[in-house]
Amino acid sequence: MHDELTSVDIKKMQEEIDYRELELRPKLIEDVQTARAFGDLSENFEYKAAKQAKNKNESRIRYLKRMIASAVVIDAASAVDEAGLFDRVTLFMEDEGEEESFTIVTTLRQNPLKNLISKESPFGQAVLGHRVGDRVFIEVGSGGYWAEIRKIEKGTDDESLDIASY
Repeated sequence: MHDELTSVDIKKMQEEIDYRELELRPKLIEDVQTARAFGDLSENFEYKAAKQAKNKNESRIRYLKRMIASAVVIDAASAVDEAGLFDRVTLFMEDEGEEESFTIVTTLRQNPLKNLISKESPFGQAVLGHRVGDRVFIEVGSGGYWAEIRKIEKGTDDESLDIASY
């Protein structure tokens, strides 16, 4: 299995790895050593918390390295008149009678609370490659709903979009 990521995704992951290995790791190791000096490890909450933080950091480093190793780098370019990666798409939801706008992003940068929707989500899959005026069916679970693409605002691979934590 591989993840389709952009070169910016890879760069941002490598920056996080560098920060975690070069800055955060030494601090967390020092925290563990300091907490260990407090005495009885069986009842030492500070030690347990410090070890947990250190282990979480190491786990995140391994996760990011695996993502980079298995990634397939994709190009974010799309035709000028069709929905593509990093484009803001406005849909008219037929059932609700309302318009909603979403930005299509890679899985690594999705954040539904900010209307950043993964290209691999039902919404992303339904909309990618379609044009203004197209009616698309967004499949959700055992059902779904129809929506019409009302507007596509072309976007770029914005480096300010954070990569998701886990």
